[in-house]
Amino acid sequence: MTSTPIPPVVPDTDLTTEAELEGPRGPRKLTRLEKRAIAAKGKLSSPWASFLAILIALLWTIPSVGLLVTSFRPELDIRRSGWWTVIPGIFTGEAEFTLDNYDQALYGSGSNLSTYFVNSFVITLPAVVIPITLALLAAYAFAWIEFKGREILFVAIFALQVVPLQVALVPLLRDYVTVGLNGTFWTVWLSHSIFALPLAIFLLHNFMKDIPRSLVEAARVDGAGHVKIFFQVLLPLLVPAIASFAIFQFLWVWNDLLVGLTFANTSSYPLTVRVAEMAGSRGGDWHILTAGAFISIIVPLIVFVALQRYFVRGLLAGSVKG
Repeated sequence: MTSTPIPPVVPDTDLTTEAELEGPRGPRKLTRLEKRAIAAKGKLSSPWASFLAILIALLWTIPSVGLLVTSFRPELDIRRSGWWTVIPGIFTGEAEFTLDNYDQALYGSGSNLSTYFVNSFVITLPAVVIPITLALLAAYAFAWIEFKGREILFVAIFALQVVPLQVALVPLLRDYVTVGLNGTFWTVWLSHSIFALPLAIFLLHNFMKDIPRSLVEAARVDGAGHVKIFFQVLLPLLVPAIASFAIFQFLWVWNDLLVGLTFANTSSYPLTVRVAEMAGSRGGDWHILTAGAFISIIVPLIVFVALQRYFVRGLLAGSVKG
């Protein structure tokens, strides 16, 4: 009786190549999404990508550095030479710097940026909170509540993003005058909220639709209603999305000139309106404009640096175990 020889075990090439991942039961094949993520990571970590990122960062930073240096230079030096001529003088000790531009911008006659600085905060904070609050409720309704005409209404809201801001200025101003709100902070708050709602609803709706339905269904099985599901299940997962849109909305409102100039009055003008007027009627006071412009940059820069971690943080990290 002869025994049949046992063929040697040949490992599966698909599982022993670099396209494998160690799992709880041994190596497994990578999914298409995981392969694309690994390929993208390899491209972004290449030396050429790093060089390009550094080059773009330098080109983006040079104007800001020039603005900062110019804001500390005396008026006569600004008129005589460019800001880059200060670099050799820093090493030789001949460079001259002063705080007179900031003193004139903050406390000079007709400037008083402190009042406009407070006005910008009074305008920006409600103009960020109001659209986010309304957009969260609307996005939840579009994502998780069945009602007639939901798709048509959502498409209509999405289409409102293509409506230019300038088209609505005159009709809104006429309505504000009719109801007696013209010249108050309410006109600026409502205008910024109206213009931000279509994009906010669209973005937050997309984030909510990405949340696994199993989470919502499990909450419903436990007897949770819409209010409890919204505040206890979905809202904690939406914190990165809310923070991301809050940063964009804060920057848009803080840097806005058109809406504040159209709907506010002289006592409620934001900081951008006053900064735009600092150059003077003949454009000869732009040494003060550099100081005022850098003052207006400080707050958005702090907000972005403080909340930038939400841009890279995953929405559903650890919420569902696969």
